[in-house]
Amino acid sequence: VPGSKKTKGKAKFGEGMGSFLFAVAAILAFRWALFEPYVIPSGSMIPTLLIHDHILVSKFAYGLRLPFTSSWIFRNQEPKRGDIVVFRSVEDAGYFMIKRVVGLPGDKIEVDPEGYVKVNGERLQTEHINVSDDPASQKPYYPVKASDIQGDYAEFEFYQEDLLGVKHRALLTKGAPRFFDRPFTVPDDHFFCMGDNRDNSKDSRYWGALPRENLLGKALFVWLSCEDTLPYIPFICNPAKIRWGRFFNGLN
Repeated sequence: VPGSKKTKGKAKFGEGMGSFLFAVAAILAFRWALFEPYVIPSGSMIPTLLIHDHILVSKFAYGLRLPFTSSWIFRNQEPKRGDIVVFRSVEDAGYFMIKRVVGLPGDKIEVDPEGYVKVNGERLQTEHINVSDDPASQKPYYPVKASDIQGDYAEFEFYQEDLLGVKHRALLTKGAPRFFDRPFTVPDDHFFCMGDNRDNSKDSRYWGALPRENLLGKALFVWLSCEDTLPYIPFICNPAKIRWGRFFNGLN
């Protein structure tokens, strides 16, 4: 019967369901097209990114894709040297990775026996940094404890690398064997990516250049960080282990 309580109840239920579905669709669209959070699971980007850093990634930085495909609706800007990018693994498309873009299409990349990078025959400028527990020794970068780097400061060589205009921290493990000793020319529509933890990163030195179609977005900043997660809920930070000094730090 029109106007009955039963009819009104159905109308309210329909309106509520419609609002709920619209909200879900808006959230999914936001994550698909604009921004998405990720959590750092490994130490390959130490000291720039630490395990359990929560970062925000711009999905729109390099273009817009058709949902659930690797096809681009349109391309935005191209990745630049120094960009920290999230992408689908070359070896396993279901696995996401994060590295720094070191080489662009056409670049010749080499790593010398000491572990330092050469781009087009020129070794990148480096400046050694003496890092300790004293926060003053770590400025202007984020504070990093010895426990964060999975070892003692003395085991590593910290340095600032000038990636042809982008300065960032990186580290080498003292005495580590070096394996990438051949020049590599980056193909068209590909990028050479490396972790800042140079001797503890599985990157383009292992699996080759990254195809552009694998790109998911550009890392923007750390919005939450913790030394450990809750014992029985491993995806939630332990409030007692928060790294307060890393909140909302932009990423070089």
